[in-house]
Amino acid sequence: MNALRTVSLLLATVTTGLMAGLFAGFAYAVLPGLSRVDDSSFVTSMRAINAAILNGWFALCFGGALVCTMAAVLLHLPADRRAPLPWLVAALVLYGLVLAVTAAVNVPLNDRLAAGAKLADPGELRAMFEGTWVRWNVVRAVLNTAALGCLGWALLIARSVAG
Repeated sequence: MNALRTVSLLLATVTTGLMAGLFAGFAYAVLPGLSRVDDSSFVTSMRAINAAILNGWFALCFGGALVCTMAAVLLHLPADRRAPLPWLVAALVLYGLVLAVTAAVNVPLNDRLAAGAKLADPGELRAMFEGTWVRWNVVRAVLNTAALGCLGWALLIARSVAG
């Protein structure tokens, strides 16, 4: 059981870290770069990115962060293994907020951008999309990074209790 607890916590940390890196990379590199291109290039690029990201690797990390963090929480419920539990629960709540923002804001905006008629004015599509998507992506990056920090701290606590 110790090995399963350790593996679930490690996988939760890795997948959460990969998601935090993705959202942060968008916040400090991809979107600032795209802010420098014309409206048509922006819309075309974001449509292509939004289509390309829907793949197995993304799904593994996006869903894996939730599943592995939930598993780590459940496996640390026994009384003698609860030391990292507050940090695991905090990570789970923070990642749940990431999922909520994604579902409530970013995905609907992605869908609206994809559904925009090819002949629609790219400037209007960009104005509808960019500001809100960028702001909420930064929120996701911060929440996800905080979740990663909680999982890192949980790893340290679990190691000190086990060691």
